[in-house]
Amino acid sequence: ALRLPIQDVYKIGGIGTVPVGRVETGVIKPGMTASFAPVGLEAEVKSVEMHHESVSEALPGDNAGFSVKNISVKDLRRGYVASDADNQPATGVSSFDAQVIMMNHPGEVSNGYTPIIDCHTAHVA
Repeated sequence: ALRLPIQDVYKIGGIGTVPVGRVETGVIKPGMTASFAPVGLEAEVKSVEMHHESVSEALPGDNAGFSVKNISVKDLRRGYVASDADNQPATGVSSFDAQVIMMNHPGEVSNGYTPIIDCHTAHVA
């Protein structure tokens, strides 16, 4: 199933709203209906581009931009997740399991320590 965390959103003259991000799983193609979590917006994918060239699809690991119909730049934000509205669209969950790796810490983690967490496009302090 498609999962594409949005890294940025651009407004490009003549094309419209273009979310950009890295395809984590699945495939994004023109003509499909994209669903954006957590807001639940849906829009048709008009085109998919990589490195300023139009492509027929973007695969896992690809950094891609895709133009969407009838959605304003103001409606989408970094951290939203694009998915296929017709195939397991992304939804919220009440809990999840994660593997956490501490990269930098003050020697001893004690009461009151506040880590900074980076997860895909999110940076939480």
